[in-house]
Amino acid sequence: MTTLQAKQVSKSGAHHGGIGHNDADDGFSDLHPPYSTLQAMAESNRCLYCYDAPCVTACPTSIDIPTFIRKISTGNPDGAAKTILSANIMGGTCARACPTEVLCEEACVRNVAEDTAVEIGSLQRFAVDHLMARDLPHPFKRAPETGKSIAVIGAGPAGLSCAHRAAMLGHNVTVFEAKAKPGGLNEYGLAAYKMTNDFAQREVEFLLGIGGIRIEYNKALGRDISIEALKDSYDAVFVGVGLGSTNNLGLKGEEFPGIDDAISFIEKLRQTEPKTDMPVGDKVIVIGGGNTAIDAAVQAKRLGAEEVTLVYRRGAEHMSATEFEQDLAKTNGVVVRYWAKPVAIKANGKLIGMEFEKTELDASGKLVGTGETFEVRADQILKAIGQKIKTDDLAGMEIAGGKIVVDENYQTTAPGVFAGGDCIKSGEDLTVQSVEDGKQAAIAIDAFLKSA
Repeated sequence: MTTLQAKQVSKSGAHHGGIGHNDADDGFSDLHPPYSTLQAMAESNRCLYCYDAPCVTACPTSIDIPTFIRKISTGNPDGAAKTILSANIMGGTCARACPTEVLCEEACVRNVAEDTAVEIGSLQRFAVDHLMARDLPHPFKRAPETGKSIAVIGAGPAGLSCAHRAAMLGHNVTVFEAKAKPGGLNEYGLAAYKMTNDFAQREVEFLLGIGGIRIEYNKALGRDISIEALKDSYDAVFVGVGLGSTNNLGLKGEEFPGIDDAISFIEKLRQTEPKTDMPVGDKVIVIGGGNTAIDAAVQAKRLGAEEVTLVYRRGAEHMSATEFEQDLAKTNGVVVRYWAKPVAIKANGKLIGMEFEKTELDASGKLVGTGETFEVRADQILKAIGQKIKTDDLAGMEIAGGKIVVDENYQTTAPGVFAGGDCIKSGEDLTVQSVEDGKQAAIAIDAFLKSA
């Protein structure tokens, strides 16, 4: 990508919520700085400790939120952390990256009483970080060993959650991970300003403290391992492969240098130190309407891109990115263009931009082009138009709607093979949902092994 160059980050921008850059800030410091003990105590005392609390129902992992907040308010943050982690072993990541504004915090009754929810995510982070910083023994004990072994494919949130719960239940687990590091999207796919200080790796190290879990790296499904071979060697198999492929635009010239998928851009940035060494274009277009699109656009801007334009085919109200994420893009100087779809890539020996057609909804509610076009100049284009599952290596499993089909016990149509996370349809494609899938699948695998 010869037209791209590394740039120093502008210091004039500001984070959402009034958190500005300072001279030591490279643009990738914590989006939400952690609470002090005093802040946590004050915020925890705002909780009404509701009976049958709606925030618990809104949490995919059903964390007992009133109980953990009460423990913080009484000076027991480690006890609060154990309450959190008993339901969500990756509560540290979820506290940082979960869209709490549309989950637990949206359900908080304080929204009615005061128009301001209790900052549940910040309190959760405070408690989990407090426990992890103290280098205590792992907070959970393993059940007596069962002699059963489980193979887990993928060391992402679903796979790690499944491995931890299965190990707690006394089984021995081997995790096969295609990459050189564990964590999945927590390590490779979340914005750098959401996962600072190598937290994804510290969380995995903490999780492995339960014992009974071994991870084999650089072992990719289809290349190094197969489901059939694992079924022969293990008593059960859990598939947590996520969505390994990205969707294409289907336009001529899509392979042109300077055009990449946003997931790859974020992954490269997460593995680059210092972040300012990451190449970025002068004028960047990001196509998409989800949180990945926002993450890519904001990070391109913070890397020093002069212009970043995010283009989405529908309106703001249709974006899967939350209102907070959309505001974050705008406060970081990202130009957002709605109601437009890409129709042509413009190049003249090098990438020069993209042509878009304006869109609208017709009388039936179908998205259609208006025939009116416009161009946006760019020397880098990032695609964030969704991911899809790689089905080549999933023989024996039914696939429907681009997802692995599972029953109510997370079992696939292949006997003894279970699945969870983004590769199945169980709810929103969120880290917290993947953690819940892994936990519940481990419980189902335990029942399956006991009945075998």
